[in-house]
Amino acid sequence: MKLLGRIVRLQIQRSSLKLVEGDRKVYDPAPLLPVDELTLTKTGASARAADGSFVIDVHNSAHPYTKNGGPNTLSVLFTSHYREMKGRFGEHLVTGCAGENILVETQEVITLEQVAGGIVLETKGGKVVLGEVVVAAPCKSFSGFAIGSSDPATPELKEALQFLDRGMRGFYCTLSSEAPATVELGAGVFAI
Repeated sequence: MKLLGRIVRLQIQRSSLKLVEGDRKVYDPAPLLPVDELTLTKTGASARAADGSFVIDVHNSAHPYTKNGGPNTLSVLFTSHYREMKGRFGEHLVTGCAGENILVETQEVITLEQVAGGIVLETKGGKVVLGEVVVAAPCKSFSGFAIGSSDPATPELKEALQFLDRGMRGFYCTLSSEAPATVELGAGVFAI
């Protein structure tokens, strides 16, 4: 196993980040909720908010308005990818705005080839594996947010979609074990 880094942010997406304004979909990261611990299950992520309430991620199949589309149960992204995105699109791409559940501090851009065999997380109960790792393909709404335009005819949109693909926006995965796992800030993250 290769150490990729340590978890520096955990978050829950309470509702969709894609909103309809007139005849366009726009991206708004406001529903993201940072948390100190994340509970992972086969169905997705959940957490306790600071006020003690229980929050289910919108990509968890147990969410009443789930956006679970198969491979998007959980998501992992790396701080190095944010550096690349900010360098390309600007400082408005604040850490966490891409909507990932788990953000890992690392210096190198991580490719699918590096994590395709699985991602291992240190948890309270030992190490767990996130498998079925695939690229989190960018959507037009997030790409428009990146370039600062919600106009689908903007010529830069295609270039943004291409730049944000191949793992730049992160990776989707699923918990490999049947038992739930709790992951905390600071936990180590490894590639198999």
